Amino acid sequence: MTDAPFHLVHTGGVARLTLCRPTKRNALGARFWSEFPEAVRGLSASGETRVLIIDSQGPHFTAGIDLALFAEMAGTTNNAIGREGFVHTLAQMQAGFDALEAARFPIIAAIQGGCIGGGVDLISACDIRLATRDAYFCIEEINVGMMADLGTLQRLPTLLPAGVVRELAFAGTKLMAERAYSLGLVNTLADDYEALLVLADEMAARIAQKPPLAIAASKDCLNHARDHGVAQSMRYMRAVQSGIFNPDDVLEAVSARAEGRVPNFDNLSENSKPVSKN
Repeated sequence: MTDAPFHLVHTGGVARLTLCRPTKRNALGARFWSEFPEAVRGLSASGETRVLIIDSQGPHFTAGIDLALFAEMAGTTNNAIGREGFVHTLAQMQAGFDALEAARFPIIAAIQGGCIGGGVDLISACDIRLATRDAYFCIEEINVGMMADLGTLQRLPTLLPAGVVRELAFAGTKLMAERAYSLGLVNTLADDYEALLVLADEMAARIAQKPPLAIAASKDCLNHARDHGVAQSMRYMRAVQSGIFNPDDVLEAVSARAEGRVPNFDNLSENSKPVSKN
């Protein structure tokens, strides 16, 4: 099939999903919204993936939602039946990025150039963000007459100061990479695209050497703590730790460090094939 929204490869526990519509600034079209969540859920269900890198081809990470989708939706909210259908369409699109949070492995976003509109929704749901020095972020929706509705307004306030998020959401201004790094949205800056990919590969390799069981549980507990108070999160942590604590992994980590070798940990179990929500 032509005009695929992304390429997906998997090597040694590290998966790489590359947006591959550079001539359209990697705009997220209809195929992306149906295939992306299925791909992420499939990686999570397999138990073999230890980390996922999301990157893209061309000078820009993504221009966000393909404007052709908006044209197709013209008139769809002119009556009650249309509005009810719109709610379900929106829920399906939101679920695409929810899949990133639900995945049993960390997700690294490698961002160059523009990360616009739906791109901000996407990277807000990732665990780690790396960017080139020429990258920028823009909540573009307000500039085209709507509000961001796929997770930016819910996730970005946990990643940036509230006033900065409101500035971006209300004024539609660009957040440049240097400022994003100083505010903590971006973990590391790279001088150019090639250096960005090297940084992403190196970080992914480090994560892939850690015990998948502890990584999956750590991500789960971090997400829970973000949305709950400290006392409740500590109770949740006790339950999770008692369920996943594995002395064999601890012994392997300590032995590998003493022997100067890469530790060897079991993959997570394979789940049944996920049911598509689309």
